[in-house]
Amino acid sequence: MTKCAIITGGSSGIGRQLVMSFVEAGYAVAFTYIGSPTEADRLVMSLGRKGAKVEGFACDVGHGESVAAFVKKACEWFGGAPDVLVNNAGIQTWSSLLDLTEEQWNKVIRTNLTGCFLNTKIVAQAMIDAKKPGSIINLGSGCNKLGFPHLVDYTASKGGVEQFTKVAAIELGPKGIRVNCVAPGAILTERTLDEAPDYDAVWSKVTPLRRVGTPLDIAGPVLFLASEQAAFVTGQTLWVDGGVFSQATWPYDLPA
Repeated sequence: MTKCAIITGGSSGIGRQLVMSFVEAGYAVAFTYIGSPTEADRLVMSLGRKGAKVEGFACDVGHGESVAAFVKKACEWFGGAPDVLVNNAGIQTWSSLLDLTEEQWNKVIRTNLTGCFLNTKIVAQAMIDAKKPGSIINLGSGCNKLGFPHLVDYTASKGGVEQFTKVAAIELGPKGIRVNCVAPGAILTERTLDEAPDYDAVWSKVTPLRRVGTPLDIAGPVLFLASEQAAFVTGQTLWVDGGVFSQATWPYDLPA
């Protein structure tokens, strides 16, 4: 029987790679997007030509009624509850604390943290109603561990995602649902290139593996946590960062 996965924010960046990787692993995949459907349609058509069962749905992940409607449509499309949820949808604001507006703060928290809560709650209930064990993977960040200047709202949201993951794992464990977090380091995507045109060079220098990550580097660990190989893993954060957030600030030069 084909396994089914829901992936939020699946039309670009890490989300797009997650959709492709889950499809390659044999899953039927329903993903969300917001705004223009162009990229979502292109992804669906590309994968559909290869025989994949994949569909994109417009959804505001921070709005409860929108999420409920999406999950209902996705379950109807699957023909049952999903086996996996990946909470990937996220946005950020590049701003200092004193310049950050209330509107910007609310938008980021609503998308990144409230969206994670809403999708987890509604999808978990669908799994429980179907008496189906499941796996939920939340996308965190290096901001889970450290404070990032000029990413005030994003850092707060991702720190919240990690703590939410732990509580959700405790409460949903007795229902057979595992909840974990994957925390990427410096990953080269369209968004991070907008952040810094020399993103690769800047972050490679400070990453012990001396390169930045790619969305494909994230997909493997997420698939692992979704799989039966991780059947006894829940409430955990898996750092996928090339070692960058394991090293202390160090004033001495080290050999290359």
